[in-house]
Amino acid sequence: MNDAHATGAEREIRLCNVSKRYLEGRTPRVVFEDLNATFSPGEVSAIVGRSGTGKSTLLNLLSGIDLPDAGTVEIHGSALTDMNDYQRTLFRRRHVGFVFQSFNLIATLTVEENLLLPLELLNVPMVDARQRTQDLLARVGLADRASSFPDRLSGGEQQRVAIVRALVHEPVLILADEPTGNLDRETGRGVLDWLTGLTREAHRTLLIVTHSEEVIERADHVLSIEDGQLVSTSRSGC
Repeated sequence: MNDAHATGAEREIRLCNVSKRYLEGRTPRVVFEDLNATFSPGEVSAIVGRSGTGKSTLLNLLSGIDLPDAGTVEIHGSALTDMNDYQRTLFRRRHVGFVFQSFNLIATLTVEENLLLPLELLNVPMVDARQRTQDLLARVGLADRASSFPDRLSGGEQQRVAIVRALVHEPVLILADEPTGNLDRETGRGVLDWLTGLTREAHRTLLIVTHSEEVIERADHVLSIEDGQLVSTSRSGC
């Protein structure tokens, strides 16, 4: 979908009457029950809560890695729940970016090659792809590390590369799972500056699963999963 011609509703991320259950042995465990939620472009939402409440399941549903038992998941007007596995894979490749706690960079590729790979999969012309990666690396202060391998970078540098990788294909939705969890507080604060700043500037939607107070303080909305629902814990509401 061309964002320039999308309406306000079409630019949102929406979960409509979503239900999801898993079997634990023979006992069904309800994760979500008739969940409704909307996430808007340019906003940062922090998802908090204890382990086992469904935070990772929420990210999997929003990315199309997993499907709900009932309900719909829509990204900019496209229903992931109407797509087959192959279609969801292609959609995710084009429209969703991921930032992981463990960076997940490919050790045998240079920084530039790690960033070019998702663009090659999308058949972006190499001239444009190189310019895009160079511009973003410069934005995060790593223009001189393009030819370095990940193991030559500090943890903070690796996470900045991971942020660029999540943004380089210009997705509409960025999902981050504890992106500062492996970093010291000062380094994590800097990484968080880049992540929230660049996504807001590009008017993308960012969801962060976190236990970090730094992340919570930066978020527009703070949500926890309680009794199968997303509940606002921030003053601004959801």
